[in-house]
Amino acid sequence: MNVKLTLTIQDSVIDKAKNYAKSNGRSLSDLVENYLKAISNEESDNSDIELTPIVKSMKGSFKAPASFDYKVELEKRLAEKYL
Repeated sequence: MNVKLTLTIQDSVIDKAKNYAKSNGRSLSDLVENYLKAISNEESDNSDIELTPIVKSMKGSFKAPASFDYKVELEKRLAEKYL
């Protein structure tokens, strides 16, 4: 069941959020709902998360080598960017 929720947010934040939602083909309500689900751990089982069309089209397109360590690579790239 959907219930209406009233929030008090700065105008500039709302405008930016609406533009973001529109450019991604989503509603502001959808963005807020999904954010609240994420922070409340409602979706702890990732098997029922619906992928967006863009993510679906990219799924499986990259095969990392077995020796690939994501954390090591992330640390290197962040060090290059910020140090």
